[in-house]
Amino acid sequence: MMLPRRRFLGLAAAAGVAGCSQPGPVEPSPSPAPSSPGPSPLVGSRSPSATPSPTPTATELGEPQATDLITGLTSPWGLIPLQDGSFLVSERDTREIKRIVGKEAEVVATVAEAEPNVEGGLLGIAASADERVIFAYFTTGTDNRVARFSWNGNQLGQPDVILQGIPHGARHDGGRLRVGPDDLLYVSTGETGDPDLAQDRDSLAGKILRIRLDGTPAPGNPFDSEVYSYGHRNVQGLAFDPQGRLWASEFGDQTWDELNLIEAGGNYGWPLVEGEGGGTDLIDPQAVWSTSDASPSGLTYWKGSLYLAALRGERLWEIPLNGDRAGEPIAHFTETYGRLRSVEVAADGESLLMLTNNTDGRTQPRDGDDRLLRITR
Repeated sequence: MMLPRRRFLGLAAAAGVAGCSQPGPVEPSPSPAPSSPGPSPLVGSRSPSATPSPTPTATELGEPQATDLITGLTSPWGLIPLQDGSFLVSERDTREIKRIVGKEAEVVATVAEAEPNVEGGLLGIAASADERVIFAYFTTGTDNRVARFSWNGNQLGQPDVILQGIPHGARHDGGRLRVGPDDLLYVSTGETGDPDLAQDRDSLAGKILRIRLDGTPAPGNPFDSEVYSYGHRNVQGLAFDPQGRLWASEFGDQTWDELNLIEAGGNYGWPLVEGEGGGTDLIDPQAVWSTSDASPSGLTYWKGSLYLAALRGERLWEIPLNGDRAGEPIAHFTETYGRLRSVEVAADGESLLMLTNNTDGRTQPRDGDDRLLRITR
């Protein structure tokens, strides 16, 4: 089945703040590529005959409104909304995981092994379904790692490294974690600035990995390893829709940032192609943006749409879904809060939560940065 050719440009004014992506000439390729074979029955599967459930449109939902929950965070990266109404936030440069209750932030763990660099440090966090285990992705002096911590609702236990040896660099370290509906852990990695690693299926760099919660490769992975999909430049957003399909947001280089629908064993083209048109063996993105409009990081699904936090683009993108097809993106909060790192659904499902990222050295912090905001509509 052919994926749609979509280029979304000029929907909002481009921001001039430097991000991981660099601006450059637009050179779209003309030919779309079909999807790769072999999707799993739950994640990345595609059901063109299925009728999607009715969901409210953006107009019906109304314009989103943002309210500060807490200010004064330092380089926040990962976010977990907990069932008790509190939040866990990881800070890249302090190496701390903080629990936020009301307006107070308490340090519940410091990941001593983490060594912050230009883009690395303490990155994404995720929770098991019962919230008894917290996972963290972090950069050390030699690699990127995933560790698990016990969680009793007040304090994290000592880290237990379950996956190591993920290549690391000063940039493109990936770092997003997501526990899927199959109770497996999905891990996004970057190609560390070495594009050839993305096509090397024996390397963990430039991939989406799928592992059990103990760190071993998930059963049914396409290459008998941790690798689930490959050909990625730097994925920093992972999200599941209600049908169990996995979506990923990915940094482009000179031309196109991407939103991809992930299939088991799929090759997403980097560095053979940026954007779409890579040929019959590569999977085209569902949507692309000029690198000045996005530099996409966090991603989540809420009320019929994907929401994508943009760093350099300084806006929250809403992408309506019609089954397994991405619709026309809508920009919210353009240049209002600066760089946006993460977006998640609140535990009760009634609002979104969003982290700014203006204290990470890429821009001038604003008064109150960095902040956690609640988005309602």
